[in-house]
Amino acid sequence: MHRESRKWTQERLAEAIGSTASYIGQLERGEKNVKIHTIEKVANAFGISISQMFENEQESFLYSNKWIWNSLTILLRQNEFNQRKAYRILSELFAEDESSKKEL
Repeated sequence: MHRESRKWTQERLAEAIGSTASYIGQLERGEKNVKIHTIEKVANAFGISISQMFENEQESFLYSNKWIWNSLTILLRQNEFNQRKAYRILSELFAEDESSKKEL
């Protein structure tokens, strides 16, 4: 995500962290597990913190929409049974909403 948004090739990133493009490709495809030291090197190459490496647009959206964040917080406090029940309720609620839109 960070590499592509900066329009860096695998080769450029590999050079910046002292690695190979094939290793970067293996990491991106999930063929190899990344080491903490490598994450640190990549963050430094991009000029960001390690925590920023794990941020994404969806998280930013969640944090900026308080009602969504609060809803998730409530759900996360529940046991798995209640989480599944809430999911089924929401699915039914919005499935009806979608079918009524089609009728219009």
